[in-house]
Amino acid sequence: MRVNKFLTDNGYCSRREGDKLIEGGRVKINDRIAVLGDQVGEGDVVSVDGKNVGLKTSRVYLMYNKPRGIVCTTDLRDPNNIINAINYKERVFPVGRLDKDSTGLIFLTNDGDIVNKILRAQHGHEKEYLVVIDKPFDERFLQTMGEGVDIGDHITVPAKLEVVNRSTFKMILTEGKNRQIRRMCETMGYKVRHLQRIRIM
Repeated sequence: MRVNKFLTDNGYCSRREGDKLIEGGRVKINDRIAVLGDQVGEGDVVSVDGKNVGLKTSRVYLMYNKPRGIVCTTDLRDPNNIINAINYKERVFPVGRLDKDSTGLIFLTNDGDIVNKILRAQHGHEKEYLVVIDKPFDERFLQTMGEGVDIGDHITVPAKLEVVNRSTFKMILTEGKNRQIRRMCETMGYKVRHLQRIRIM
């Protein structure tokens, strides 16, 4: 299998983060620095920063209520990284992300196969958020947010909204662009004061 998949299957990191480690020259297969696309065969020893990556025999699935200020990264150089925050006994990585200022539900796992099943937009899995904005919204805001907003590089897919009060609503997305809800609200002239993910699937 490819070396990035090996890292993911063994719970070291996501495939994307594995690619970054490989591109940074931090991964070796036996005693040779790995490159993108390298294959790992039976008996090969894979290491990251000089530490061997061993085979996992059990899968770990965690649900974490992320507080504000924690960053969804496995980079331990970031003092606010999610790995130190949960301090779990085995190596895990986050499935997707919540931005630093957002709170709520995020999955962590050592099972690389589950990541795409949850994150790929074509699977249509719902993610529900509680959103508080800086001023009362009107019907036009609700309609546009539900139908789709042009956030510059993307027009968001239709979403479901439920009014809590005139400045608070619940929103269900089936996609997950970077800082999507914040960017949607900013396009409409509003600023997010509080953003909490309350459900995945």
